[in-house]
Amino acid sequence: MNNHSSPSGRAIARAALFDVDGTLVDNNDLHVEAWQRSFRHFGFAIGPERIRPQVGKGGDNLLPALIPEASEADRKTIEQWRSALFKSDYMERARPFPGVRELFERLIEEGVRIVLASSSSAEEVEFNIGLIGCEDLIHAWTSRDDVAHSKPCPDIFEVALGKVSPLVADEAIVIGDTPWDIEAAGRSGLRAIGFRSGGFDDSELAGACALYDGPRDLLASFDDSVFARHAATV
Repeated sequence: MNNHSSPSGRAIARAALFDVDGTLVDNNDLHVEAWQRSFRHFGFAIGPERIRPQVGKGGDNLLPALIPEASEADRKTIEQWRSALFKSDYMERARPFPGVRELFERLIEEGVRIVLASSSSAEEVEFNIGLIGCEDLIHAWTSRDDVAHSKPCPDIFEVALGKVSPLVADEAIVIGDTPWDIEAAGRSGLRAIGFRSGGFDDSELAGACALYDGPRDLLASFDDSVFARHAATV
């Protein structure tokens, strides 16, 4: 069941801060498989049922949650190994979700600035920008490489918001697919839209002001969204 409602009395969004993995690009299951292989390589038997709920975090937050007994140095080694594995064996298997470019074009028509804000590396974000074919529509982007801490820490969305200055938090909204996006948005003082495309239940995305199945669903419901009628209000 769709839930496209959003709270009244808030500014129409003038900036859209998009997560990438699981939101614009269908690759969450690929991340789970890469993490599982990496854990096994280093002698940790951790199944997908434990990894899946942690997807959306960067390695700096995912690894302590799953292997708290490992040293910081060992976790760093695992994170680097997994990153290389993902780029070599998984990254090119990802596919964009339907409707991404069309949604971005509609946002641009409404005068909304688009910023990508990902817990993945800069190399992965650059690859995914090429994959979705929206280089000409993106105002700016940021990645895990730009901040001290990944989601659910607020760092990435705070940097992303700075890229649309002088707009403030009330004029921007996060779009993400995981509870960690919703949490990071809230810690940044930002509203959030949840996409079900990442495989999380509605209850896990409960902090979002609206839920959609993915880019195509938001586009279909655009006239009832927080982005509608922006051009008439500025």
